[in-house]
Amino acid sequence: MFHLLLAIIYLSFISLGLPDSVLGAAWPSMYLEFGVPVSYAGVISMIISVGTIVSSLQSDRLTRWLGTGKVTAISVGMTAVALFGFSASHSFFALCLWAVPYGLGAGSVDASLNNYVALHYASRHMSWLHCMWGVGAASGPYIMSFALLGGTWNSGYRYISIIQIVLTAILFFSLPLWKGRNEAAAGDDGVSAGAGDRPLTLREIFAITGAKEVMVAFFCYCAIESTAGLWASSYLVLHHGVEARTAAGLASLFYIGITVGRAVNGFLTIKFTDTQMIRMGQAIIFAGLLILLFSPNAAVAFAGLILVGLGCAPVYPCIIHSTPAHFGADKSQAIIGVQMASAYTGTCLMPPVFGLIANHVSVALYPAYMGIILVLMAVMYQRLLRIKA
Repeated sequence: MFHLLLAIIYLSFISLGLPDSVLGAAWPSMYLEFGVPVSYAGVISMIISVGTIVSSLQSDRLTRWLGTGKVTAISVGMTAVALFGFSASHSFFALCLWAVPYGLGAGSVDASLNNYVALHYASRHMSWLHCMWGVGAASGPYIMSFALLGGTWNSGYRYISIIQIVLTAILFFSLPLWKGRNEAAAGDDGVSAGAGDRPLTLREIFAITGAKEVMVAFFCYCAIESTAGLWASSYLVLHHGVEARTAAGLASLFYIGITVGRAVNGFLTIKFTDTQMIRMGQAIIFAGLLILLFSPNAAVAFAGLILVGLGCAPVYPCIIHSTPAHFGADKSQAIIGVQMASAYTGTCLMPPVFGLIANHVSVALYPAYMGIILVLMAVMYQRLLRIKA
């Protein structure tokens, strides 16, 4: 039963990643049909992000009330319905409406599942599970591409919604497995010890020693990852003169580096602690940024991007996995909820900030911008370790 539940959690992480990259793949066809500017993809993305932040902040309350299994099943079901709504939409306004349940569903399942895995499984599984997210994120555009070959973008969203509907059914049938996995001093399906207490308010969470430090560190990490991914192609084109089509292909390998890195990190965590893995990741990111900063040509810059991707690989899963150890099982769901909210806030805000810098100053500041954020992340993480020592 233990292995069957783990397999279902793996499928859930693939499901989390599937829709994440589909909007970008489909948008060149979508915006022409709706007659809106190409920049309006950002509006959809922002609505999804806001919904995700809101539901992440409510994850502690929802998980204590329903348990991880039910939260996961309901959230995936909401995402499935929203994706089907996308597939049936014929106006930009309809997309905006369906983006609301899409974001709300994604945030709850992400925070709840991450906490469950952090409490129940070894660090290697956290890395491999986030590798599965990468598999899903890489598969989404291929599904959309297949749909566009013989049909429309609506079909691509419909295919993915059907996959999500099937997974929702599997999750509901698997609910007894979740109830069978007891946590320390707890008798429910993913509600940690102390779950009988009331959910923590945001003020109470912020008052927990080390909470603000880990939130800022997580904000910074996701700001680096999202900025690196979004602006890599533009940096290669505008600063190194790479042809646009070539740059797009090379920039996509940044995400492949993260996915492959997490697969490898799963084995490394058998030997190294979460703290060692996070420091190793920060050091590799720093090395990659130095190479980018002083790269004389595109080939060297590409090597720097690969290093940044590999360095990013262990940071996210290891920070999540170490949360119960730093804050206790009774507070981990609340902390992970605000960490997820911080992550999505960093993803939402910081890449556009660099866009303004690139537009008004220079795109050459790409590695320096991420370097400043990396230093802040390292300082905050070191403060967390000192406080929790």
